[in-house]
Amino acid sequence: MFCRITDMHDKEVINICDGMRLGCVDDVEVDTCTAQLVSLVIFGRSKLLGILGREEDIVISWKEIEVIGEQTILVNHPMPPRIGQNCRKNGILQGIFGT
Repeated sequence: MFCRITDMHDKEVINICDGMRLGCVDDVEVDTCTAQLVSLVIFGRSKLLGILGREEDIVISWKEIEVIGEQTILVNHPMPPRIGQNCRKNGILQGIFGT
């Protein structure tokens, strides 16, 4: 299967480690010396409608890509836990939000 970089922009990226949808490919990194695709970049989610900036971009190296399908890219990318997720698991916010 051949795929253009512009076609990658429409593909959803799913992390097979936890099944989480990471987003769609926003950019790619190319090694100009070897003309090889090095990584995919997914821009971080915006915070408070973009007023507070956005989260860090997710950079997925070529080695972490498992499958590039017609509509989806499956990756094996270990994600660091988010602060909010840790708090919910530990029960700190459970009393406040009832989660």
